[in-house]
Amino acid sequence: MGTLAEVIEQLEASYPPARAESWDAVGLVCGDPDQRVDRVLFAVDPVAVVAREALDFGADLIVTHHPLYLRGTTSVAATTPKGRLIHTLIGSGVALYTAHTNADVANPGVSDALARAVGLVGDLVPLQPFADDPWRGLGRIGDLPSPMTLADFTAQAAAGLPATAWGLRAAGDPSRTVSRVAVSGGAGDSLLGTARAAGVDVFLTADLRHHPASEFMETGGPALIDAAHWATEWPWLALAASTLKGVETRVSTTVTDAWTYHAEGPRVLG
Repeated sequence: MGTLAEVIEQLEASYPPARAESWDAVGLVCGDPDQRVDRVLFAVDPVAVVAREALDFGADLIVTHHPLYLRGTTSVAATTPKGRLIHTLIGSGVALYTAHTNADVANPGVSDALARAVGLVGDLVPLQPFADDPWRGLGRIGDLPSPMTLADFTAQAAAGLPATAWGLRAAGDPSRTVSRVAVSGGAGDSLLGTARAAGVDVFLTADLRHHPASEFMETGGPALIDAAHWATEWPWLALAASTLKGVETRVSTTVTDAWTYHAEGPRVLG
């Protein structure tokens, strides 16, 4: 038991807001710092279904990875989904707090949790470390317990991540051997060149676009695995929950990935 301010102090010891990108919106979104917090729900997205889950759980605080108002707003009127969410939370006495890019670069942070979920072992090092702190930064590089094919690693990664309609898709020879792996939770387009320079066998991330991925593979790789954005960040929730002491925590298992259905056409070209 404690106040919201005390819970935030614990969170920010692990995820300092000063480490967030300048464009980001992290920290307390709504809530009274003096209010009592007994139960905390962790989720990737601040959306209506998560708010309902928080109310069912009796949560006093929701901690999300993604910000509610990343680009700011001039109104919280209940005429929009985000406005209605704010009204629901304030009316129910539920606070909302966000740890986003400051959680991405933390040690351990989003990519550490992703690396462990897909089976990487041993010491992890940042894919793109900070100049002033080589143990923090974007992404992680680690090793598999033993070499395996790209096809087998893709299947292993899929088994370690929560199921989504998106699933996992890979680029590269399915029979190629992989051992050294780079991962980055969330959108990883910007790290393609960094992954190549690191000399890894495969880079697992999310939101890879056609042209950058195609050009990357045409110029020698390494192999790519593209997962659902939400799925690559969900493993962090349990890690974040473990940083809190004196409160009851729950990790949301509600799938809030934007994509909800997948179908494969029967037509084969050629």
